[in-house]
Amino acid sequence: MAETVKLGLIGCGGIMHWHVGNYKQIKQVKIAALTDTDPKRLATMVEKHPQLKGVPTFSDYKQMLKQSDLDAVVIATPHTLHYGQIMTCLGAGLNVLCEKPMVCSVADAKRVMKRAEQAGKVMMISYQRHFSPAFRLAKKLIAEGKIGRPIFISALQAQEWLRGTKGTWRQQVALSGGGQLNDSGSHLVDIMLWVTGLVPETVFAQIDNRGTEVDIISALSLKFKGGALGTMAIVGDAPGWWEEITFYGEESALYVRDGKLLHNTPKKPWGAETTDVTDQLKYTGNFDRNFVDSILGKDEPQTPAICGLRVMQLTEAAWESGRTGEPVKVKQ
Repeated sequence: MAETVKLGLIGCGGIMHWHVGNYKQIKQVKIAALTDTDPKRLATMVEKHPQLKGVPTFSDYKQMLKQSDLDAVVIATPHTLHYGQIMTCLGAGLNVLCEKPMVCSVADAKRVMKRAEQAGKVMMISYQRHFSPAFRLAKKLIAEGKIGRPIFISALQAQEWLRGTKGTWRQQVALSGGGQLNDSGSHLVDIMLWVTGLVPETVFAQIDNRGTEVDIISALSLKFKGGALGTMAIVGDAPGWWEEITFYGEESALYVRDGKLLHNTPKKPWGAETTDVTDQLKYTGNFDRNFVDSILGKDEPQTPAICGLRVMQLTEAAWESGRTGEPVKVKQ
């Protein structure tokens, strides 16, 4: 395989600038084509990243696929567009990195996984928390049994999402597929499941749309296979940003706070001691580097399509519970 990965970018809004910034640091990458339905966003992309001057631009990603020599695409478009774009790109023999959520239904997630397997291509999601030293170390410690059997997970994400996304596609069900639970909340669902390896069994959700089309505040009560319990709070009408997640085990607990990992261990005869263990694991990777290295056969995908399926299994069940007012079994 050639040592250069030729990329096409689909959707040149805000988050794609972050991807381009990462790809600037990877010598094996050539950004070969840009697509966006808004010519102003294309112009801004080239203006902010002068090395893209002269790169072919398109208003239709299908035209980009027909006219460009590509190895892979990066997708950063409204959520309900992801499924069709992913399936078309995989069908064209391309590797795909997609912004979260991968898709907006369990059925679509399963079809994406099947298509990627048939095509023999890399299919990844931009879940950056997988590359956080704190979360990677938490996953390692839990897998090694350092906190004992997980018994309770507590996760909170608070943002001024309602105000920040007002008037945008993110509050339109037809384009977003859902509210904060399906948007930034997707990161929280994913990391809880990825770090612990737990499989949710049932969810009871109460949801407040705050007068919009989509979920803004969600309170989830969870039961996992094996008996562990959990809560997840998505607060989309908060005065500012805050996120925290705690993993309780039978022997000790792990707190992720502000990018740090704290290990809370019991002392005799009572009480506890909290130690910052973040520096026990050094890691500087990111999903864009991992995507390229996976295509080149130098690494394995750290955010594979199965993560997108697991997120949608829980999210879809939470939405159903919110609608019915009843606990819902999570489909596997």
